[in-house]
Amino acid sequence: MNPPIPEQSLASIKEAIFGGHKIQAIKLHRQATGSDLAEAKLQVEKLEADLRVASPEKFTGPPPGKGCLSIMVMVCVLVCAVVIWMFR
Repeated sequence: MNPPIPEQSLASIKEAIFGGHKIQAIKLHRQATGSDLAEAKLQVEKLEADLRVASPEKFTGPPPGKGCLSIMVMVCVLVCAVVIWMFR
């Protein structure tokens, strides 16, 4: 069962989500509802998905799943090229 979230706490949770601070949003959710970590994470992710559909322009943090993978791939390619060049 999902306990109701006080309006002030919900506003703080949304603010954290909009700012890209999901961990902070989960902590705030747990404080407001007393739910366990798994339930809070699930609810925050559901709320984030709903907010991304309803108000995508309010998000200041990166969208989920976007990280430094392309940079890591470029570094690996560069390291491999240098190693191959050194052992020619």
